[in-house]
Amino acid sequence: MTAHRRIVLASSVAGAAIVALDGTVLTVVQPTLQSELGASLAQVQWTSTAYLVAVASVLVSAGRIGDRYGHQRVFGVGMLGFGVASAGIGLAPGVEWVIGLRVVQGVFGALLQPATLGMLRAAFPPDRLGMPIAVRTGVIGVAGAAGPLVGGALVGAVGWRAVFFLNVVPSLVFGVLALIVREPPWERTSAVRFDLPGALLLALSLASLVQALVDLPGSAAGLALSALAGLAFVRHERRTAHPLLPPDVVGSAAIRGALGMLLAASAAFSGTLFVVTYFLQDTMGLGPFQSALRGLPLAAAMVLAAPATAVLLRRAGARRTAGAAMVVVALAVLVLSRASGTFAVCAGFALLGAGFGAVMVAGTHVVVREAEVQSAGVAGGLKQTAVNVGPTLGVAAGSALMAGSGREPALVMLAAVALTGSLACLVLPGRTVASLTHPPVTGDRAGVPAGR
Repeated sequence: MTAHRRIVLASSVAGAAIVALDGTVLTVVQPTLQSELGASLAQVQWTSTAYLVAVASVLVSAGRIGDRYGHQRVFGVGMLGFGVASAGIGLAPGVEWVIGLRVVQGVFGALLQPATLGMLRAAFPPDRLGMPIAVRTGVIGVAGAAGPLVGGALVGAVGWRAVFFLNVVPSLVFGVLALIVREPPWERTSAVRFDLPGALLLALSLASLVQALVDLPGSAAGLALSALAGLAFVRHERRTAHPLLPPDVVGSAAIRGALGMLLAASAAFSGTLFVVTYFLQDTMGLGPFQSALRGLPLAAAMVLAAPATAVLLRRAGARRTAGAAMVVVALAVLVLSRASGTFAVCAGFALLGAGFGAVMVAGTHVVVREAEVQSAGVAGGLKQTAVNVGPTLGVAAGSALMAGSGREPALVMLAAVALTGSLACLVLPGRTVASLTHPPVTGDRAGVPAGR
C-alpha cells in the first residue's frame, strides 16, 4: 500500500469514527447537560434533532461539492469545522448555544462523511475496496460501542463538557493533514454546475422528513412538506441540464438496491436498539452503564464480521453476502424479541452486530464501487443519507409500536422490515472474478487518479 493510500485510509477511518463516537456519547450526557444548564426536556431533545436535521439536509450536496472540488479538501474543511464546533459546545454558556453549535457541527459533519468514501474510491481500485471499507466499518462499530462507556466515565469524573472535547484534537490533526498533504490530480466534475435549486429542494424535503419523524405523532404538516418538496425535487431533476444526482448514480440498479437495503437495515438496527434498551432499563432494571456492557457483543461481532465480509464479497458476491446478512439481522431481531435473560440478550446482540456489520460493508462496497470516480462523492452522500434517515425511521416506528403493542410486536415488525429490505439484494452484483481470469480494471473505473 502506498503512503498516500495509507493516509487516505487513516483519514477515512478517523472521520467516520469521530462522527460515530459523537453520535453515541450525546445520549449519555443529556441528563447532566439538562441539569447544569437548566434546560427543558424539549431543548435537550433539540440538541440531537438539530444535528440530525443539519446532517440530513447537507449530505448529498456535500458529496457533490467533493466531486467538484476534491474530496480531500472538503474532508479537511469538514474535520476542522467539526473540531471547532465541538470545542464551542464544550464551552457553551447555555443550551441555546449548544443547539446552535450542534447545527454547525452537523453541517461540517455532513461535509466530511461523503468525503471519507469519496477519498477511498479515488485512491483504491475497485477490486481492493473491500478491506478498506471493512476496516472503516469495524472501527465505526468500536466507536459506537465505546461512546456510552467513555461518555459515562467522563461525565462522572469530569463533567459533560469533557465529552465534546474528545473530538477536538483528532479533528484538527486530520483536518490540517488533509489540507497540507498534496492530493493526486484526478478528473473532477468541474464542468458541471452545482445544482443549487435541487440542493435546496432536497434539503427541505429531508429536513422536514427528519423533523417530522422525530416529532411523531404531531407531524402531519412536516410529512406533507417533505412530500411536496420531494416531488418538486424529482420534477426539477428531470428538467435541469445539470442535476444534483448524476444519471450514472440514480440510473444504477445496484446502487439503488444497496441504498434500499442500507435504509431498511439501519431502520431495523436502530429501532431494535431503542426498543431493547428500554426493555433492559425499564423491565430488567439495569442502569445505562450495565445496558452498555450487554451491548459489547454487538460491537465485537461487527468488528469480526467486517473483514470476513470483505473476503465473502470476493468469493460469493454482494448479492449472496448481503442477502444472507439481512436474514441474520432479521433473525437477531426475532431473538431479541423473546430474550428475557442476559445470555439471550447478548446472543441476540452478537447476531445483530454480525449481520448489520456485514450489511454495512457489502452495501457500502456496492455504492462506492459501482459509482464512477467523478460521482463517488454524491454516491457516498446518498449512502450516508440512507444510514442517517434509516435510524430516524426505525426509532420512530419502534417507539410507536412499543407504546401501542409492547416490545415483542414492535421487534417482530422491525424484523419484517429487515426481511423486506433483503429483497433489494436481488439487484446487487453477483460474484465477480477480477484477479486470476481477467485483467485488472484500469482508468477512472478503477479509481486510479488520472495524471493530468
